[in-house]
Amino acid sequence: MKPTIGISDRGIEEITTFLNTLLADEYVLYTKTRNAHWNVNGTNFHELHTFFGDQYEALGGMTDEIAERIRSLGHFALGSLKDFLSITHMGEEKHDFSNSTQIIQTLVQDHETIIRIIRNDITPLSDKYEDFGTADFVTGLMKQHEKMTWMLRAFLN
Repeated sequence: MKPTIGISDRGIEEITTFLNTLLADEYVLYTKTRNAHWNVNGTNFHELHTFFGDQYEALGGMTDEIAERIRSLGHFALGSLKDFLSITHMGEEKHDFSNSTQIIQTLVQDHETIIRIIRNDITPLSDKYEDFGTADFVTGLMKQHEKMTWMLRAFLN
């Protein structure tokens, strides 16, 4: 049964397409952060290992919330790596995991990419589609990414 929540079918289709792309971006960032957690080396190994663990757990929760938002709008969330990689804005890099600075810089850039994408789409979500729930939801995600980026940058200074 389709939701009848005051947003056109076309609007819901466009919103869930945006959310599925965001889900792909988040999942790729989650995977990169988990990879950093598993493979980081160096003198501050324990601190970074723990820090990356906290971040990937938060990102895992965020991906789950995005998928549930998609489902609440009556669509299916993507769930395969093939689908995620076909639509993500994120690139895949190979890292020297003894270079924590390079890893952190990449994660900062990816978080900032997601922040810019969300910031760009908040207004259409609320103004064009009058989907204030999704606009509020992604605003919360953006704030989480801003905080995570701040924490990552603290390791670079």
